[in-house]
Amino acid sequence: MPKALDDVRIVDLTRVVAGPFGTMLLADMGAEIIKIELPGRGDDARYGYPSVDGVPVAFLALNRNKKGITLDIRKPEGAELLRRLVGKADVVVENFAAGTMTKWGLGYAALAEVQPRLIYAALSGFGHTGPYAGRTSYDIIAQAMGGLMAITGFPDGPPTRGGGALGDFIGGVFMAVGILCALHYRDRTGKGQMVDVSNMDAVFSMLDNWPTVCGMTGKRPERTGNRHPFTAPYDCFRAKNGYVVIGVGNSQLFRTLVAAMGMPELGRDPRFKSPSARLERHDEVNRLVGDWVAERTVAEVMDVLGPSGANVPCAPVMTVDALLSDPHLQAREMVVELVHQKLGPVPVSGIPFKLSESPGSLERLGPELGQHNDEIYRGLLGLSQSEIKHLHAEGVI
Repeated sequence: MPKALDDVRIVDLTRVVAGPFGTMLLADMGAEIIKIELPGRGDDARYGYPSVDGVPVAFLALNRNKKGITLDIRKPEGAELLRRLVGKADVVVENFAAGTMTKWGLGYAALAEVQPRLIYAALSGFGHTGPYAGRTSYDIIAQAMGGLMAITGFPDGPPTRGGGALGDFIGGVFMAVGILCALHYRDRTGKGQMVDVSNMDAVFSMLDNWPTVCGMTGKRPERTGNRHPFTAPYDCFRAKNGYVVIGVGNSQLFRTLVAAMGMPELGRDPRFKSPSARLERHDEVNRLVGDWVAERTVAEVMDVLGPSGANVPCAPVMTVDALLSDPHLQAREMVVELVHQKLGPVPVSGIPFKLSESPGSLERLGPELGQHNDEIYRGLLGLSQSEIKHLHAEGVI
């Protein structure tokens, strides 16, 4: 079955997390990704996560379905090879600090001369325009500057970074969306363009409409932990052997909840009857629910409140090890095993969107450093064996 992007070739200069995640999404849909890494060292992500028997398993998962070559584009011969690759590509992607590629003579304007239909995607901490352009960034910087940390955490604690590299992954998703939009526009007009994505912009766009609310009312969001600012109970509660979340979005659900807990009178109590009353007494509401949950195991809570019981919106707080064997994720093909020649089966996350006519697929783990040098330099660019040997000796590849 044909894949949605199997006619697209992407030269991928990104590294670490944000950019590689975006290109991974495109690779899963069939795009040919030629990942470029520095000779001798490669992507820093090969070293930043725990390894297994010396194998960088996180790198292999994040760079699945990609081809890998080594190339130092800072050297003249390396820059020329990049230009030759661009001449045979649809998209170039990079996540250097803004202006870095231009400084090397390889920015959008220069590469568009080689390939006028080129889509040049640049993902950076702050984008290529504005007073912060050129600043370096990490995930925690994006979450802080984009406003996410200010609304995350408990009232009596400090601003808190979202779990995982959330700011990086959000940026990678927006980069992939931007590339797809630019490809569609090129199909209609024949014109390439630059896609400029800022992690700060990406995080700011995910602030749950607070920019609009704050701008119109002057009210700033407070850190509320796991609570919801407009309804209660809506929180995480500790059971005997783990945690569950319970989300009650209206009064009918509250009446269903307290009836299932054996306290139906609370649903008629004026202190808790309306959403505003429950918000005013959210500490008391949470204590009542929390005390009930604390006397039970997670399974017992779910039996009473879950889909087979009262059907109140609730869920266990799943740990990663439990998710790997979760039947729903298994049925959705969201846990896939790819075979590594040394480690055997390696679990990776599946494709989070399902296309009925042109589905993606997971075929192989990320490449060894320089694994596809011969295929690309000899097969695609037509270099001779002696030229390849020379480039290797000079540290270009």
